[in-house]
Amino acid sequence: MKKLSLAVFNTQPPHLYFGGVERRIVETAKRLLSEVGTSVYCGTKAGFKKTALVDGITFVPCFSTDALFPLDNWFFNKTLSRATDAIKADVYEAHTVSGYGFLKALRKRNIMKPFIQTIHGVLADEYAQSFQGASPTFRAKLANLIMWQLSRIEEESAKNSTLIVTVSEYSSKKIVQFYGVDKAKIRIVPNGVDLQRFRPVEGGEKVKRSLGINNKQCVLFVGRLIPRKGLLFLIEAAKQIVKERSETAFVVVGNGPLKNHLISYLEKVNLSDNFVFLGDVNEDVLPALYNCAEVFALPSIQEGQGIALLEAQATAKPVVAFNVGGVHEAVLDKETGLLVKPDSHELADAILNLLSNGALREKMGAKGREFVRNNLSWDICAQRMLQVYSEAAQEVNG
Repeated sequence: MKKLSLAVFNTQPPHLYFGGVERRIVETAKRLLSEVGTSVYCGTKAGFKKTALVDGITFVPCFSTDALFPLDNWFFNKTLSRATDAIKADVYEAHTVSGYGFLKALRKRNIMKPFIQTIHGVLADEYAQSFQGASPTFRAKLANLIMWQLSRIEEESAKNSTLIVTVSEYSSKKIVQFYGVDKAKIRIVPNGVDLQRFRPVEGGEKVKRSLGINNKQCVLFVGRLIPRKGLLFLIEAAKQIVKERSETAFVVVGNGPLKNHLISYLEKVNLSDNFVFLGDVNEDVLPALYNCAEVFALPSIQEGQGIALLEAQATAKPVVAFNVGGVHEAVLDKETGLLVKPDSHELADAILNLLSNGALREKMGAKGREFVRNNLSWDICAQRMLQVYSEAAQEVNG
């Protein structure tokens, strides 16, 4: 069987950024080296200027500027739109809105090459969810306007693509609801987790000492510090948790535009001593941080799936999350974690329940690792994507 050539488009270089999208690109490509030759076309960000070969994957820089999203994405797509003849592949795949320039240029010339649009979280759904809660600030209103514009681009790309891939049944339903595409065009391929990297190991107490939280119980959060991830819910819950268990430490991994606001608010409510902000951490450090936690919390108000939930469960940690979006597909409620409605009091009660019950934590943690091993590994994700690539190629080429 001939080796399939795949061109993947993503604004951020996946070998230099470690978000969920980037992780999926790299982990899938690594596992398909014998069947698929993958070239990733990505923006000139984080100093990425020269073509690189990493783990058998070719990363090709395409001019984007190193500015903030969406300006970098706009320039990146302009670059792609001028390179339709130069970028050769059997199948093309774009993540979120990173490849609309290439797709638009193809279809404008009536070239029906196989193109897969991979949608992680449905932008139109995220835009709709942004109106929940408190009145948005001017900055939030601007961010929502940008999101609305990008959702229109995502809709156009979804309609013009050969196939659509998304990460959960929830996201599939939202694509149909907001973008009006035929469900028969959508393939659900959940994200996965590296079970060798993320596994239960000893040494959590040593990590706690290095963080300055010593023998305190640890509640861990991993994610971008953006409104959708719900950090303010966790802070409100922490007020209640600390009243009952004053030594609880909340470790926050990740960066984002809300960081300074969150830190200021913690000072105002006298909770600064209970929170540790680590910012973005090296990928090699992440498994150890999961292992030092008693509970993993992800209070997102909208989530297509949530790779961090998979990593926590692979490390045999019980999770607490809001029962929104595709979360219930990634976590088994009352088996591998506790899912509650978006409410800080319910979040606090669930976390306190787990902090006070070591036997329950151990039971849920063991079940969580078993669950992801059987259903949500990167090996499973890669094999499903191989089927989608082959299907897309066959659909166009007959």
